[in-house]
Amino acid sequence: MLFVLVPAIFSLAAAAPPAHEHFRVAVYIPVGVVERMKDPAYLQKSWDEIGSQVKVDKVYIESYRSGVLADETLLESVKAFFTAHGVQVAGGIAYAAGGDTAGFTANEVESGQFISFSYTDPKQRDYVKHVADVTARHFDEIILDDFFFNNTKRDSDIAAKGSASWSAFRVRLMDEVSRDLVIGPARAVNPKVKIVIKFPNWYEHFQANGYDLDQEPKIFDGIYTGTETRDPVNTDQHLQQYESYQIVRYFDNISPQGNGGGWVDVYSIRYLDRYAEQLWDTMLAKAPEIMLFQYSDLLRPPDLGDRKAWSALDTTFNAAELDKWRQDSASPAPVNFATAAGYSLSKVNAVVGKLGTPVGLASYKPYQSTGEDFLHNYLGMIGIPIDLHPEFPSDAKTILLTESAKFDPAIVGKIKAHLEQGGNVVITSGLLRVLQGQGLDQIADLHATGNILKVQEYWGSYGAGSGANLGTTPEVLVPEIAFQTNDAWPIVRGTANGRGAPLLIMDRYSKGILYVLTIPENANDLYSLPQAVLTQIRQYLLRGFPVQIDAPSKVSLFAYDNSTFVVESYLDAPAQVTVSTLGTALTLRNLATGATVEGKPAASRRGAHAEQRTEFHIEVAPHSFVAFAQE
Repeated sequence: MLFVLVPAIFSLAAAAPPAHEHFRVAVYIPVGVVERMKDPAYLQKSWDEIGSQVKVDKVYIESYRSGVLADETLLESVKAFFTAHGVQVAGGIAYAAGGDTAGFTANEVESGQFISFSYTDPKQRDYVKHVADVTARHFDEIILDDFFFNNTKRDSDIAAKGSASWSAFRVRLMDEVSRDLVIGPARAVNPKVKIVIKFPNWYEHFQANGYDLDQEPKIFDGIYTGTETRDPVNTDQHLQQYESYQIVRYFDNISPQGNGGGWVDVYSIRYLDRYAEQLWDTMLAKAPEIMLFQYSDLLRPPDLGDRKAWSALDTTFNAAELDKWRQDSASPAPVNFATAAGYSLSKVNAVVGKLGTPVGLASYKPYQSTGEDFLHNYLGMIGIPIDLHPEFPSDAKTILLTESAKFDPAIVGKIKAHLEQGGNVVITSGLLRVLQGQGLDQIADLHATGNILKVQEYWGSYGAGSGANLGTTPEVLVPEIAFQTNDAWPIVRGTANGRGAPLLIMDRYSKGILYVLTIPENANDLYSLPQAVLTQIRQYLLRGFPVQIDAPSKVSLFAYDNSTFVVESYLDAPAQVTVSTLGTALTLRNLATGATVEGKPAASRRGAHAEQRTEFHIEVAPHSFVAFAQE
């Protein structure tokens, strides 16, 4: 049902919502909404409704989208309105050509897909420059919405591409377009203008559409991050919730100090908690700003969705508290998405300032690479915090490499060198498969057989002898990895009708350890593995890490360098979680409530797990997060 409350009649002016001390809040205003702001009554009323529910520091006023270019006088009047209300202003451009059918073929217009500009068409190139020119006359800062890519395959594109791949051609083309059609014309009319490119959430496939994570952060004055992961099941992208955190960290490592914030919209969610989770995870990644897309959507009454399974529980997102948030504002407007944003952001604002710099298992994804798409986010969803880098993180003790690392032609040499220097390397079964015959056999005699096994039982062991039973599942399809007995050890394994299927293999080389992590044929089946299996894998991969969890799948861990951490559950039922911290600190303090949790020394672990740790037992409510500091 829609969350609509019948408003009382208030004689008092709406109270200002509390500010956010630890991040900025921005709202994007598409050009269609800018056009509606010709009506002063709409502008004032809509702003009163939004501004009473969420403290907005900045608005981005769009000049162009889909064939509509705003009137310049209107841009100035809208700017003046927000400036008078103490709100910073910037410009926005969505270089989407779909609404302007002139110059497009019937097939393109009728495709129903996003249509980019054809950047090999002289007329369209001139229009792109014109839009940049107009926008820069009115704003000293401009953000490009995430339609700044190329997906046309016209005859002129095919001729310009020549023998290059579409990815190589489009990356080269969009670098040139960035410099010559956007930044150059903008700075010609406004030398002090700063232009920021917002990268979308589908980072695995950027190069195929011309996004260049290597050069564009250097070409533009800043970058921005699409953290709108929406629903992982019923959307076409099927992005995992953890990505709202992980992609911010990846882009921070690509452009240190240059990543301006995260961007969340209100679309494609089955329950309202999912909107809040995207906001929380963006801020838990320590993004300096959150962009709420978009202005008129914030005025819509949200649908609470199907949350009956946890609606009566004390969750971080609480419908009764949401209603009270609206009532406390003394606003006559019903609960809307602005209410949901303001309330949700207040929850994370209470803890985020106490968190340090995020840390995680260092992983390497080269520029313009693909392979085992978005796998890092699945690993984040099983409680392995990920710190993704565009360069090989040689200073890390343990490095995780997925199949995308194959795009580095020197990757085998880097693996070998890291092991020789005493580091550990975890490679996935996907990377093992593609590196066969590439020199990896000089490190380990391991190979993917090509067989797929139907695994139902799971075992853990360290050294020779019988393994500990780690549980059973319905059949999970697992690629078979062959190893040589006593040369390598399958320390976590499954069995398929009695046949062994290694899930984690350990092979010592020089001063380090090479691990092979087997990924099920369907990455979502990671969530089907028994909790004991996941915990064994976490303990090996996160050896020496300041905090680990023993938890079901779909419970994530966010760790920081100041002995703080956050545990967040995306489950529909309460999760029982054992937290293991490195060292002897025996108390955890809840950063939101001040309550403490007492721990006890963990039982000693054998072999590769041997380290002094302390264990704490906590319960995490459905679709909720808890933040702690070790004391």
